[in-house]
Amino acid sequence: MSSAAAPPKANPENRAARGIVFLTVFIDLLGFGMVLPLLPIYADQFVVDESGLEIGLLMASFSAMQFLFAPLWGRLSDRIGRRPVLMIGLAGSVVFYTLFGIATTMQSMTLLFISRIGAGIAGATISTAQAYIADTTTLEERPKGMALIGMAFGLGFTFGPLFGFLAVPSGTGDPGPWPGYAAAGLSSLALLLAWLKLPESIRSDSPSAAKHNFNLKGLRDALSVPSVGLLLISLFVVVFSFANFETTLSMLLKGTKHTAEQEHPFAFSFGGVCLTYAYIGFTLALVQGGIVRRVAGKVSEGVLASIGCVLMIVGMLLILKATQDQGVELLMGALAIVVAGFGFMMPSLNSFISRRSDPEKQGGILGIGQSVNSLARILGSALGIPLLKLNIFAPFAFSAAIMGLGLLLVILASRSGKDFQTSEA
Repeated sequence: MSSAAAPPKANPENRAARGIVFLTVFIDLLGFGMVLPLLPIYADQFVVDESGLEIGLLMASFSAMQFLFAPLWGRLSDRIGRRPVLMIGLAGSVVFYTLFGIATTMQSMTLLFISRIGAGIAGATISTAQAYIADTTTLEERPKGMALIGMAFGLGFTFGPLFGFLAVPSGTGDPGPWPGYAAAGLSSLALLLAWLKLPESIRSDSPSAAKHNFNLKGLRDALSVPSVGLLLISLFVVVFSFANFETTLSMLLKGTKHTAEQEHPFAFSFGGVCLTYAYIGFTLALVQGGIVRRVAGKVSEGVLASIGCVLMIVGMLLILKATQDQGVELLMGALAIVVAGFGFMMPSLNSFISRRSDPEKQGGILGIGQSVNSLARILGSALGIPLLKLNIFAPFAFSAAIMGLGLLLVILASRSGKDFQTSEA
């Protein structure tokens, strides 16, 4: 047996283990993608929440728990190993998705909150999955290994809503508890796969899986470069805008229970909502995998991010027009434009932040970027539904407006700094 301190080698066993991690993350995210489109609709049926604050907090609770618990799971996996932490997370998903199904049967908002908080805690083991990839890859293999996690996310968000559609027996009517139970079943399959096939990966020289959130040193390093500070604010605006859009879309499509008839411009079935989210996931995967990968390196990150901002602004304005006209075809086109804009921006902004950062401080600065991403998702999720309850046009008009600010910030960051290596030359 090789020394515990030996670096990972490229071998078939490591590749097989990474394949198992990919499958477990993918199957678990299938469950998440199945439940996400239906959650706000269920909640709206269970409670009279005219302000939307309670449903907004429900939508934000998952991301908030991931933000809080990812570092804790990481530190625990450093001590007891990656495999048991991944399995604990999967077992938690089984329990809390089952509870989600029970909550829909009982029409209990309290149980919905418990199920989403628990699922957020269980799902915060993604950083441990990333650490597993780092444990089993060489430096040369690592980018491809980490891409597996991104691929699992993309496929999970694409096919999860399709499974949600299948869980609705006729594609119309009330799906009842079956999306929750089906998600629990998928997580059970992932847990069984991990138990039977996943070896432990941690070694004495494995990097820590603990992802620190805001820490003063990383924040100081990030803000010491003015253009990086602007890019971090841009990242917050982009993710905030998309989370605001993502969490309100279900209720826009389906309509809300406690509003007038004119507030139901589309009146999609439950099945239609799931298919729309699958369409969004497929579009995002197509844009990032088929377009952004081909033009990255040929077109600057600043240009790509600016194009993404413009696309999101145009898409949000078209959603407003489609809602006013009750035009489903225009809505589908607008959704594709919004998602394409987001697909252009996210990898471009992350790459931009990396290029502007001192390589020796890059890890801490990218960690701050991840924290900014998480906080924006929490706040965007919490605010979107109250805005929708206030006025059906409000979330999308607001998102378009703040994306205008995002575009300005990206342009300023592009013109106000240079790559770290260039500035040192």
